Amino acid sequence: QVQLVESGGGLVQAGGSLRLSCAASGRTFSNSNMGWFRQAPGKEREFVAAISWNLASTYYAGSVKGRFTISRDNPKNTVYLQMNSLKPDDTAVYYCAARFRGYSNDYREYQYWGQGTQVTVSS
Repeated sequence: QVQLVESGGGLVQAGGSLRLSCAASGRTFSNSNMGWFRQAPGKEREFVAAISWNLASTYYAGSVKGRFTISRDNPKNTVYLQMNSLKPDDTAVYYCAARFRGYSNDYREYQYWGQGTQVTVSS
């Protein structure tokens, strides 16, 4: 089992920045591939970014590439999502997720989820 707890969400003006954190506990975090997803009201959960267990690879959705950066600190059992140049379209609940197989941008392939943190970007 892996327990995930997100933090760092909030209200920010367009153009601003936020840094989300996801603290993990339980099964060996350093062996897991981690992802960030988001879900806006009435929309399907969508992929935002992912990072491999060994930090060798990162992946981004086209809509956030160049603005968001995913990173992780394995000794601290934490994954981060730095979000810059935020837009109102980025408004959503953001979730971190873990899986113990290869990379995936499909939320249905992640086994462990946090409770989510709200990000609201005002125009």
